[in-house]
Amino acid sequence: GKESTASFHAISSAISSALTTTAVPNAAIQLVTTRDVIASLLECDNHIDLVIPRGSNELVRYVKASTRIPVLGHADGLCHIYIHPDAEPESCVRILLDSKLSYPAACNSVETLLIHQEALRSHLPAIVSALLENGCSIRCDDTSKHSLLTSLPRDKSALLQDAVEEDYDTEFLSPILAIKTVIAPANAPEDVAVSLAVAHINAHSSHHTDAILTSSASLAQRFQASVDSACVFWNTSTRMADGMRFGFGTEVGISTNKIHARGPVGLEGLCIYKYAVSGNGQVAADYGGSVGKKWKHERLPMD
Repeated sequence: GKESTASFHAISSAISSALTTTAVPNAAIQLVTTRDVIASLLECDNHIDLVIPRGSNELVRYVKASTRIPVLGHADGLCHIYIHPDAEPESCVRILLDSKLSYPAACNSVETLLIHQEALRSHLPAIVSALLENGCSIRCDDTSKHSLLTSLPRDKSALLQDAVEEDYDTEFLSPILAIKTVIAPANAPEDVAVSLAVAHINAHSSHHTDAILTSSASLAQRFQASVDSACVFWNTSTRMADGMRFGFGTEVGISTNKIHARGPVGLEGLCIYKYAVSGNGQVAADYGGSVGKKWKHERLPMD
């Protein structure tokens, strides 16, 4: 936003000053402070290699729709947490509070809680009670609301709201959480519920960050292998999806793309390959066939 303009000026000045002691042209970094030139910049596909939009959903969608330059970014952060009945209850409370309320406007904040029907009475009341006490609005499906009405005191159950289908496709960016119950057929293997949760996530997620809370390593691994998101977590907050927290030193962007960098991206994630081949007169026609030279394709040590 415009309140960060002074910071951008200071950062730009610091980098420009540092470049004066190097062979890099000072013009390699330029600060644009007005929006009216953005459209022209997005047309410079012959000169600009990558665009990393950081800002609102509308900004990212506009950039993606307005340029032929590759774009590294994500428009939405519609994140999910699925709770299996064997999850540790106290840990669930801590993780939900952090995922939803430590920074509700963040793209890695959880927006939808999926909860197994068998965890409705054992896990959900404490989670919802803690969220309500910290100012979070709760939107429930019929099953979870009915269970909570019988387990929460009246002063808290009266605050529950009814969820609508649109809530499960909404990035609230505020202290609002939608809850949906995962109902598996009677006597079904426990991985069926995980598959149902995965199906909902893959249909509604923005493929940013999704998590499972369970004590079962096999179920967690199945979930992590099946969810089609850049970050898939087991027993940790969705707010851990961050370049600094991943040890990248800094975060230049977050990508939900499926080519090149994906997830939180540090400076290393922006690197591309360049193949420097040193030969001694070799030609492609010398290789292949029954009498041609054979490719060695050996792994060489990297200095």
